[in-house]
Order: sequence, then structure tokens, then C-alpha cells
Amino acid sequence: MEYLRIIAFTHKQIDLKSLGKLVICEQTLDDRLRNIQLDLNVKEIFYVGTCNRVEFVFTSENDVDKDFILRFLTVLDMGLPDEYLEQFIENVSVYQKVEAFNHLLRTSCSLESLVVGEKEILAQVRKAYECCRVAGFTGDYMRTVMERVVKTAKEVYTFTNISKNPVSVVSLAYRKLRDLNMCSNSRLLIIGAGETIHHIAQYLKKHKYSNFAVFNRTIEKAESLAVELNGQAFPLSALENYSKGFDVIITCTGATEPVITEQIYKNLLNGDTAKKVIVDLAIPNDIAPEIITNNAVHYIEVESLKETARKNIQERYDELVNAEQIIEENIKEFVMVLRQRKIEIAMRSVPEKIKEIKHTAMNAIFADEINGMDENSRLVLERVMNYMEKKCISVPMVMAKEILVNNS
Repeated sequence: MEYLRIIAFTHKQIDLKSLGKLVICEQTLDDRLRNIQLDLNVKEIFYVGTCNRVEFVFTSENDVDKDFILRFLTVLDMGLPDEYLEQFIENVSVYQKVEAFNHLLRTSCSLESLVVGEKEILAQVRKAYECCRVAGFTGDYMRTVMERVVKTAKEVYTFTNISKNPVSVVSLAYRKLRDLNMCSNSRLLIIGAGETIHHIAQYLKKHKYSNFAVFNRTIEKAESLAVELNGQAFPLSALENYSKGFDVIITCTGATEPVITEQIYKNLLNGDTAKKVIVDLAIPNDIAPEIITNNAVHYIEVESLKETARKNIQERYDELVNAEQIIEENIKEFVMVLRQRKIEIAMRSVPEKIKEIKHTAMNAIFADEINGMDENSRLVLERVMNYMEKKCISVPMVMAKEILVNNS
């Protein structure tokens, strides 16, 4: 784990609105990560962006200090104003070597989440890794790391009660919405069709809400979700001209700028003066801040759920201890796995080398002597050579593993 590094920007040090400025849209992710690899000598990398964290997991021979982080953010080219750049550098969390692996395990087991015990984070980390793997940004080392991450998280969720009666950001948001006693035929505008929206949509469907209009940049995804909810689907571009009214807006997109501007909100109201409900689970927020200031709304956002989440941590403290013990055991095991993997990689060329030696011996160095043998003698010699070949391939591997086990 000598070269494993993590640069993390999280809800613990940075307010969520500021954190949103580091969210990378899917369309530009590949180019930004490729520039990081080329300019900073980073071999493998993947990016994790959730509602309360932005993290870069990568391998590098360089130590991550303030100069490295400044270069990293500069190459990332997010167009950050100087005051934000300074804020992020001062409040970044850096993890290196074993500490980085420990942090990745804790994150995937939800111990670092805004809401401890929510399983969504493991799926988000796996999806983030898979996206970067397919794009060619990760290799054999990160694959080995992720296998252990998934194994550890599954053990934590299976053998502790940390996720018993889970309280996720989505469920907390739904509870606040439910406390407003909205009637089941309230008109709901659903904006986005990602994982978070799907989760909250399931709560709404379960509790018999039935009047949905779904808007999404990709109309096919809007249509798919609308079918589940027995609602109507629209492209996101149709939002500004929607005139059927609404009671509740629930939004969570990956947009880096507000999806609902004050003008669009005014069009949606269409003269209606009743107090509305807005649930904004996007980071950065999908709702322009002036809408909240200038209109009568019940506003529910991720930032407002922090206090409830802190109480959740206290309730699950005992389970945190059990989870950390599982993580510690997996770190010890993984050190051995990495050593064994190094041996496997180092020994990968042994079979071919031995085959080459055998071929040269029989077809060049001793070719004349072998050709002078009778057929039966040649068959015996070939059987002996094949036996020796197998032993010469397996014995070094077995001995290397035995040495590794004994030294541990």
C-alpha cells in the first residue's frame, strides 16, 4: 500500500454548498482524470462524488503535500475562484499508504458518512470505481483493493447492526416530507432519475402518492421512472413551460448550476400563491437560492439533515466499535494478500522461461544426441523433461508462498 493516496473533500470540513463546486459532471470526467494522470505521474485513479463527499483515490510515488494539492486542483481545472481554492486546500483531508486504505474501508462501510449505516455509499463507491475501470483509469492494483473493500463492507453490514433500521439521507428527507402531512394526490414534480431519486420515489410509491411528473435530461430514463410511478415523463427542457401546477418539487441531478432558476420557478407557479414544498437533495443544489428567499416554501435540503445525522452516530456508537474491529482484521489480511500478489506477478514469467529453456535444450543444445536415440529412449526423455518442467514451475511458487507465510 506504499503508493496508495486519497485526497478527500467532505461534509466534515466543508459546507455542502461549497463542496458542490468540486462535483465533476460525467461529460468532462474522463478528460480531467486523464490530465491528472499525465501531469502528475498518477498511474491509477478513480473519482467518488456523492451528496456529501468528493474524493480522488489514486496511486502515486509522490507525497501529497499542499503544493501537490494545489497542482492537483489546478490541473483538474474546475474554474474555482481564488477564495474557494484556498478554502479547499486548507480543509482537504489527505490519506496515504495504510491510512488511505483504512479510510477507503471506513468510507465504504459508511463509518465516514453523514448518516452512519447507510448502505448506499458502498454502491456509490463501486459504481464510481467501475466507471473509471471501464474508461481505463484503473488496473490490477486498484482491482485488488476494491475486492477487499467490497468484502470488508459486506462483513460489516452482515455481522454488525450498523445498518439495522437504516436511516439514510433519503429516508431522513422523506420523514421530513411526511411530517408535513401532504395528501396522497399532491402534485409532485420529480426532477432527475438517478439513484437518489429512485430511492425516494420508492418511499413515495409505498405510501400511496400517485400524481407524478418526471423530468430528466435523458427522456428514456424519465420514461422508465414514470412507468414505475404511473406518472408522466418529460425532457428536462420542458420544465420551463410546464403549466399544470405542483405542490411538491423533489430534485436531485448532477448539474453544476441550478436547474430551477427564479424565472423557471415563477413559470411553474403560474400565479399560484400557496406555500410549496421543495426537497433538494442535489450537491450543488438544484434550486437557485433566491427562490427560497423570495417565496413561501418548506425547504428540505441535505445541509438541514446534518443534526439528525449526528444523533444517528451517537445511537450507533457500539456498532462503530465492532465495525472498526472487522476493518482492522481486513487490513492485516490485505497486507498478506498484497505480498502474495507481488509474488504472483514476479513469478508470472517463470512458466514461459522454463518452457524456453526446455525447448532450447531439446532442439538446439542436445539436438544431435537426442536425434541419435531410439524412439523409446526419446519418449522416456520427453516424459522426464515434462515432469521436470512441471516441478520447476510449481516448486518456486510453493516455496515463495511458504516463505511469505513463515515470515508473517
